[in-house]
Amino acid sequence: MYKMNAMHTQPPKVSFKEQMHQAREEAILRSACGLLGEKPFDAMTMDDVANAVGIAKASLYKHFCSKEELCSAAMTQVLGHVQTYLAGLPAELPPLDKLRALLRWSLERLLTNEIPLLPSRNSTLRAVLMTNQDYLKGLVAVSDQIGQWITEAQAQGVVNPTLPPRVVLYTLYARACDPMVSFLKESGQYSDADIVDLVVRTCFDGLAAR
Repeated sequence: MYKMNAMHTQPPKVSFKEQMHQAREEAILRSACGLLGEKPFDAMTMDDVANAVGIAKASLYKHFCSKEELCSAAMTQVLGHVQTYLAGLPAELPPLDKLRALLRWSLERLLTNEIPLLPSRNSTLRAVLMTNQDYLKGLVAVSDQIGQWITEAQAQGVVNPTLPPRVVLYTLYARACDPMVSFLKESGQYSDADIVDLVVRTCFDGLAAR
């Protein structure tokens, strides 16, 4: 009886066709993020995405009916990746170290276009995202978790307690998409690891000589 019940509880097998559909959709979302890292939302087209994936535009529209829907799904997925990363940080890690780790992780993905440079460069997309409930829900969850670590770090005296937590949060968001990353990358003088280290150091340690 147990074996029969166990068999009945197994998840249904995904057909090969569905596996291919899911794999193609994942490739579409990755390509959209990569393109948003290279150009503004207004300049990106569905043709660009289809060409990047290597599929016909008609096939692309079988997954997403518009550029707005596609990019909203891509950015919601990005937030999901952020949430997964936050949840995977060791609970015993001090809050300041969690904030450092998050910024480092974000910068590493910015350098590989896994996380696009959004704020001012893609203001039109930002307006689209602000109407997407799934995106907003993910954004609130991420912000609440980071905000908790900020207030804990301030209570421990390792982050300036006179700064409003929201200011610290927005500072971290700004550093996570800092155009300085692109400037340093284009200079050819620094490795990706060097760039990440420099941005993290200037964010948390400031510019003052010690």
